[in-house]
Amino acid sequence: MTADIEIAQEPRVVTEIPGPRSRELHARRRAVVPPGVHSVLPVYIERAHGSIVVDVDGNHIVDVCGGIGVTTIGHTDDAVVAAATAQLQKVTHTLFTMTPYEPYVRVAEYLAQHVPGSTAAAPYKTLLMNSGAEAVENGVKIARKHTGRPGIAVLEHAYHGRTLLTSSMNHKAAPYALGYGPRAGDIYKAPNSYPLRDGLSGPEAAARTIAHLEKFAGAEDLACLVVEPIQGEGGFIVPADGYLPALAEWCRANGIVFIADEVQSGMARTGTVFAIEQFGVEPDIVLSAKGIAGGLPLAGITGRSEIMDASQPGGLGGTFGGNPVSCAAAVAVFEQIESEGLLAEAKRIEEVFGGGLRELAERHPAIAEVRGRGAMLAIELVKPGTLERDPELVNRVIAEAARRGVLLLSAGIHGEAIRFLPSLQFTDELAALVVRVLDETLTAAGA
Repeated sequence: MTADIEIAQEPRVVTEIPGPRSRELHARRRAVVPPGVHSVLPVYIERAHGSIVVDVDGNHIVDVCGGIGVTTIGHTDDAVVAAATAQLQKVTHTLFTMTPYEPYVRVAEYLAQHVPGSTAAAPYKTLLMNSGAEAVENGVKIARKHTGRPGIAVLEHAYHGRTLLTSSMNHKAAPYALGYGPRAGDIYKAPNSYPLRDGLSGPEAAARTIAHLEKFAGAEDLACLVVEPIQGEGGFIVPADGYLPALAEWCRANGIVFIADEVQSGMARTGTVFAIEQFGVEPDIVLSAKGIAGGLPLAGITGRSEIMDASQPGGLGGTFGGNPVSCAAAVAVFEQIESEGLLAEAKRIEEVFGGGLRELAERHPAIAEVRGRGAMLAIELVKPGTLERDPELVNRVIAEAARRGVLLLSAGIHGEAIRFLPSLQFTDELAALVVRVLDETLTAAGA
C-alpha cells in the first residue's frame, strides 16, 4: 500500500491539537532538549505524505509550511524515497574529497544546467554541503578568496542562518544572535526594496541601497553582496521591478560578487528553478538548500568557474557535504521537476491559492498586501485603515488554524506576515480549504 493511499490528502482532526500523546512527548522532550530548540507547534509528527502530516494522535494536518520550504516536492515523494532507498543499499558515505561518487557529479551537472548565466561553453561549478547556513558561509568564503576583500553586504529584513557568521548577517538579532556574541565583523547592512512601505521604484530603491553601501562600506572593500531574490524570514518581500538588476550591474562594475541566496526561494518553488530568473539577473554565485533533496540534508554553492576555481585544493569541503544518499534524492527531485511539470504546478498554486488570498484581501482590510511568486506567498496583516503591523492578529490566526488542522507560520521582522510554503502537490481543494479557514478566522476577529 502506498503512502498516498494511506494518507488521504485532506484534514482530519480527531483530538484537540496538541493531542494527549503529543503533550506526553512534549513533557519528555522538555527534560532532554534545551528550550533554545523551539517548536512553533508542539505537535509530534509520526508520518506524512504530499501536503498532509499525521501526528501521533492520528490528526491529519494540512502542512502549508512544507518544513519551511524543504518538502517542496511533497512529503515522502515516492520517487525520492525510492532513489534514497536504492542508494542506501549501495553506499552511504565515503567522503567525496577522499573517494568520490557519481551522484555528487550529477547534482553539480544539473545545477550547471539550470543556474542563470551558466552555459555549456562556460558551466558554473558546484560545491555541495549540508545546510543553507553552510551554503551562505561557503559562498562568502569563496567570494573573499576570489576578490581578496573582507566586506560582506546584506539587506535589511534579510535572514541567512543561525551560525556565527550567518546570524551576524541577519537583519533581526533576536532570537538568532542575541547573547551569542561577539558577532562577526565586516558586515554592512543596507536598506532594501519594500514596495508596500517605501513607495520607491526599483531604480530608486537600488540607488538608495548603493549610496548607503558606498558611504558606509566602500565598494572597493566589499567581497560580495548577498541577496535573497524574495526575502524569506523577513516577510516574503518581493523587490520592485528593476531593483535587483541595478544592484547586479553595480556589483559587476565594482568587482563585487553578487550572491543570490535561493535557500528558500529556489528549486522550482516560485515557478522557475531559481527565483532570480524572474528578475533578469545572472548571479555570480547561487546558493541552494531546503527543497533541493526532498527532505534530506543537502546544499549547493554554484558559481562562475573563475570564482569557484580561486580556492586551493583542500580549501573547500566537509565530512558529510554532498552525502551520496542526499545526492541521489536530489537527482530524483530534479527529474520530478522536469518530468512532472512542477514549474507549472507552482504557477497553478500562485493562480489558484494566490487568487483566493487576493479575494480575501478585498473583504478583509487587515490584509495590507498579498505578495510572492509561485508557491511562495504571504499576506501582511495590519490594523485596518493603517499600515501599523499587527503581529497579535497573525498569532491568533495561526493558533486558530492549528486547532482546525491547518499548519501555518509567521514571517516578517515583527511577525506581521503569514507565509505559505505549500508543496507543489498542494491541491486546489486544499487551497480553497485554507482560504476558507483564513476567511472565517479573520471574520471572527473583526479584521
